[in-house]
Amino acid sequence: MKKSKIFWGYAVLALVIYAVVQLLISNGVIQNYYQNMFIAMCINIILAVSLHVIIGVTGQFSIGHAGFLAVGAYISAICTMKFGMPFITAILIGAIVAALAGLLVGIPSLRLKGDYLAIATLGFAEIIRIVFVNTDYVGGAAGLQVTHQSTWTYAFFGVFITILVISNFTNSRHGRACISIREDEIAADAMGINTTYYKVVAFAIGSFFAGVAGAIYAHNYYIIQPTAFGFLKSFDILIFVVLGGLGSLSGSVIAAILLTIVSTYLQEFPETRMIIYSLILILVMLYRPTGLLGSKEITAYFKFGKKGGTRV
Repeated sequence: MKKSKIFWGYAVLALVIYAVVQLLISNGVIQNYYQNMFIAMCINIILAVSLHVIIGVTGQFSIGHAGFLAVGAYISAICTMKFGMPFITAILIGAIVAALAGLLVGIPSLRLKGDYLAIATLGFAEIIRIVFVNTDYVGGAAGLQVTHQSTWTYAFFGVFITILVISNFTNSRHGRACISIREDEIAADAMGINTTYYKVVAFAIGSFFAGVAGAIYAHNYYIIQPTAFGFLKSFDILIFVVLGGLGSLSGSVIAAILLTIVSTYLQEFPETRMIIYSLILILVMLYRPTGLLGSKEITAYFKFGKKGGTRV
């Protein structure tokens, strides 16, 4: 009962935030610049939370998340621009194809561990990018023009559903099986947990929501190019998870919000933007080496979190 009340409390708070922001957008108080920043923030939150399932929950070091982002972006853009499908349908198709790509790379490569898995996932992401570079149907290196269809509503509910699904998955018996793999894979295997199965499931869920983020991303920036999905993009997403704290869903969300704001405002200083951005990351990691929240959730810092409240 208590967990249910806490869940509905967060759900109502999230919907109130959505309604307030939507009202301000409708009345012209929030201009396009800030609206785009909110959408970019939502995209980064979805990416951070989806990678959190793979790295933070299951403990699999993947640096190929940009590949799944690219699959979702291009497949959804093909659906809307080539076949005239509704945007919501394109999002679902892009996410499903990204999940299939996650299974494709996950089944053979998740028998690997640590650095070897990281190299395999990075190689997959680069293969995806090169395929799009050499495919004239989607514009090749020049990119594919896409109509602007992403709105605050699509972005917000993308975040809402992503956090809802992944939070419930983490707190389920399947999520606990993934956590046991993260803590000690040999012990988990000895206790009868099908470690390969759960790693593939986590990979599929993470890639599915990366595909959702890709669809929203593609229809927010008018044009998508393969260069936007290079290995540096994978490292950007990885930073959200590490900076927030490995194993902390709310930490990944907070890190994505903070770094999006910092990156947006530093665009006014193109010459020194990456230097300042890097210095901020270095300072945070020096003073908080375990990330902003470590392995805890933000609820642990409130009264009900100390009495055994649910993780969100």
